[in-house]
Amino acid sequence: MRTILSFAALFLSVILLQLSTGGVGPLDALSGAALGFDNRQIGLLGSAHFLGFFIGCWWTPRLMGRVGHSRAFAVCTALGAMGLLAHTLTENPYAWAAMRIASGLCVAGCYTVIEAWINAKVTNENRGRTSGLYRIADTGASLAAQLLIAVLPPAHYVSYNLLAILCCATLLPLMMTRASQPKMPAAARLRPRLAWRCSPLGVAGVLVAALSGASFRMVGPIYGQEVGLAVDQIAFFLAAFVLGGALAQYPMGWLADKFDRRWVLIWLSGVSIISCAITLPASSGGTGAIMLSAMLFGLTTVPIFSVSAAHANDFATSEERVELSAALMFFYATGAIAAPLVASALIEAFGPGALFAFVAVGHAGLIAFGLARMRARAAPEERTRYVYAPRTSFTIGKMLKRAREGRQ
Repeated sequence: MRTILSFAALFLSVILLQLSTGGVGPLDALSGAALGFDNRQIGLLGSAHFLGFFIGCWWTPRLMGRVGHSRAFAVCTALGAMGLLAHTLTENPYAWAAMRIASGLCVAGCYTVIEAWINAKVTNENRGRTSGLYRIADTGASLAAQLLIAVLPPAHYVSYNLLAILCCATLLPLMMTRASQPKMPAAARLRPRLAWRCSPLGVAGVLVAALSGASFRMVGPIYGQEVGLAVDQIAFFLAAFVLGGALAQYPMGWLADKFDRRWVLIWLSGVSIISCAITLPASSGGTGAIMLSAMLFGLTTVPIFSVSAAHANDFATSEERVELSAALMFFYATGAIAAPLVASALIEAFGPGALFAFVAVGHAGLIAFGLARMRARAAPEERTRYVYAPRTSFTIGKMLKRAREGRQ
């Protein structure tokens, strides 16, 4: 209870941030379809979000260094609210893409501030409990954000105004806290070659995780409409994916700590291909079958990022782990920028089933690459602990470093 109270303001800001920014992706896809945007233009909105995310990850630490945590948080929140409100001023898809860059920057910037603040305030005694509560707050709010779409009418100013209000409300807990601001941490250097040197398979797994997650979350509403789901059903469809990913973390962590992580990745990708194949006949099997297939898809694809990160960390030194986390997030952001554009173009050309065919091809490539890497290098003699790694900001590596090394 003391841990909850001491970090209550930060956790409440996380919840409000997720409710606001987590809802804009599916709302934009549904609103774009209602306004006559083609599938490629809707995919562009998702790619623009991750471009803003990438920019925010690297710009925010420098902003924090100049103006401090609270003011940097206020700047990022203001950009997110402005992007949401500006949706009501125009119906141009390319203008909306620019607004989504602002929302992606808001997400990355706010998480960077929050995670840097949490990391500076935790102690060895409460680090594990704090990380667990943080993950619960983040995942629970993400699930609620998907369900929020069921009550937000697409292409309506009220919907975007409500999300903008939630975005502004994110400011209140952090601005009113009496806790002193922590010292500014040093920004991690961008070293993509470090990730490739440590683990080419880890990089490939992160890219495939981006292909799966970004495609589904940003283009999934298009698929839902194509197979006949109503707006409220699309909300549950997306929520089922998030729930499946959350439920998978503990069993996948147990497997990743007990067996060779390369085999865990290979088997996860194999089951992911099966889940992709199941979604095609499930689309004609009724709403329940569609929801179950979405949950299975989340259960098999979401843990791939964390398992890939754990495998890469097995080959890194303690001093390299923070920069390795930043490098893996760089590859994830790169894949997430491209994935919605490609997935939406395939749906436009070949129909809704092309989304899961695209994901299945990516996982087939990961299986082949994983088998090749097993022949090229032996398994590490010592392994780090498996840790659920949320894709929130590049500073998350500082929070996870001690947990990977078995220190609380």
